Amino acid sequence: MDGWGSVEQITRMVLQTIEESKKNENLMSVPVGVSARHIHLTQADVETLFGAGYQLTKKKDLMGGQFAANEQCTLVGLKLRAIENVRILGPVRSKSQVEISATDARTLGVKAPLRQSGDTAGSAPIALVGPKGVLYLKEGCIVAARHIHMTPAQASAASLQDGDYVSVRMGNERGAVLDNVKIRVDESFSLEMHIDTDEANACQVKQDDFARIIRKM
Repeated sequence: MDGWGSVEQITRMVLQTIEESKKNENLMSVPVGVSARHIHLTQADVETLFGAGYQLTKKKDLMGGQFAANEQCTLVGLKLRAIENVRILGPVRSKSQVEISATDARTLGVKAPLRQSGDTAGSAPIALVGPKGVLYLKEGCIVAARHIHMTPAQASAASLQDGDYVSVRMGNERGAVLDNVKIRVDESFSLEMHIDTDEANACQVKQDDFARIIRKM
């Protein structure tokens, strides 16, 4: 009887775990934004590339007061391999930064580390070529780590806060669970998960598809 009692207890625990997992399978659905390679520049670096006094012009509004600019330039790696027509995002920042995919890094021949946006200390060097000049960054080229933007209200509803990490399920036939997805919370944000083109292609996910936060790490 004791043996059967133990089996019954274990069975109940397993069933309870399964039920809890089902409840956690959809903590929040999040629209996906596929982030292509792009550039953030200081005003001084904008002028180096486009001429004295030049101001970025807006092509499309993005979240958090950012915008996709009409301006583009060419990235050149250490082996003189290049990627043309890379979009600049505005407004200007206090530090220039280039965000590329791991595939782009191999194409350019640069050792871009995986970092959160803004964390560029000790990152890869890269050159940028504009219509009026050339800019060499001693550091600033990164592969941007995946993350989710949300408002404080949305974070509260999912029992999350700024800086938390979650696991996310995305895709169908080639779907996957992505771990180490950082939560970034600000009133100016819209709910959106940002992944790069490598991650999107691997999971066969496209812009405006939906992913699901399944657990907090």
